[in-house]
Amino acid sequence: MKKGLLLLVFASLCGGLFAQKFDLAKTPPMGWNSWNKFGCLVNEEVVMKAAKSMVSSGMREAGYEYIVIDDCWQISRDEEGEIVVDTIQFPHGMKYLADYIHSLGLKFGIYTCAGLTTCQKRPGSRGYEFQDARTYARWGVDYLKVDWCYATPGQNSFASYSLMRDALYAAGRPIVLSICEWGETQPWTWAKEVGHLGRTTGDIRDNWDSMINIVDAEKPLAKYAEPGYWNDPDMLEIGNGGMTTNEYKTHFSMWCMLAAPLMAGNDLSNMSEETMSILTNANLIAVNQDKLGQQAVCIRESGGYEIWIKNLVNNEKAACLLNRSDEEKEVLVNFNRLLRVKGESDPRYQLYEDSYELTDYKILDLWENKEFKITGDYRIMIKIPPHSVKVYRFIKKGK
Repeated sequence: MKKGLLLLVFASLCGGLFAQKFDLAKTPPMGWNSWNKFGCLVNEEVVMKAAKSMVSSGMREAGYEYIVIDDCWQISRDEEGEIVVDTIQFPHGMKYLADYIHSLGLKFGIYTCAGLTTCQKRPGSRGYEFQDARTYARWGVDYLKVDWCYATPGQNSFASYSLMRDALYAAGRPIVLSICEWGETQPWTWAKEVGHLGRTTGDIRDNWDSMINIVDAEKPLAKYAEPGYWNDPDMLEIGNGGMTTNEYKTHFSMWCMLAAPLMAGNDLSNMSEETMSILTNANLIAVNQDKLGQQAVCIRESGGYEIWIKNLVNNEKAACLLNRSDEEKEVLVNFNRLLRVKGESDPRYQLYEDSYELTDYKILDLWENKEFKITGDYRIMIKIPPHSVKVYRFIKKGK
């Protein structure tokens, strides 16, 4: 019997001996992943450029920290079952890359699959979980994305990802576990004790319909997100060219409201000032990284116009007005009601807090980065271009 299979049998016999995950990801992880832009063309130079650019662009200071290599870095296993790196694409190996990334004050991530092979037919971790976990720990990995391609018939997602969790914990290096089974087995109902983020849908595409459909899929999932476990609507497409500037702003705004992991997927070494300004919007990132850890809820849907509310620490709130239609909308907004709405997971049972007084707050427009002044009865007409958002934060005065 091969070494990897022996380890699998041992793990099964041990049951829950290592059944514990590392206490990580108290706020949604932020970083970069190679797949959306580079796919299987990823290599050592691409990854090192991304890491260097994350520093020079100001993204590291904005909160981004993980540099994650997706599929296509591995080519085989040796006679001992050890995973073999593609030395043509990565001539110095993964430990070298990890050390370089760490030297820049960043963290290193890598990819595997819970199936026999990865989505691109490279060797997966099925049967080698403990061996691979020890290897990743030795290399200095900080983040592991585990895909779900080519799972064997009858393979159980909870058992498979729990096995990898236990393997990582036994290896002894704190590693964020990103579960990526595309929401097929509703990971939000079971993955909280297993990983740190769980994909909720299939892969995103760089277009409006794909992005907004993913937003729709997140609507019933708010109650499952909390510090240490996040619903993952997939990586960001900002800067890859398939959407307009307004659509990319909507994309980023909604991911921040949803308390989603912010994993950039563009070429960091060749991005426009516009792309960089979206990805490093400090106001929106603060909403995403809020320590209360609540996911926004949609409290109103009417003719392509939606209102999303996200509760924040210190009794503050963020409100996102989303125009998903193809035409400009002019809407009457009652800011007093936006502040006072509880933001419950089910919008049919929205309640209002009498203790909130709008006079105790200032309102910040998070894209304009300026205070939004209102007078009178707190109601004002707002124009929202098609496929766009207006995002506001209610900030306690005196902060």
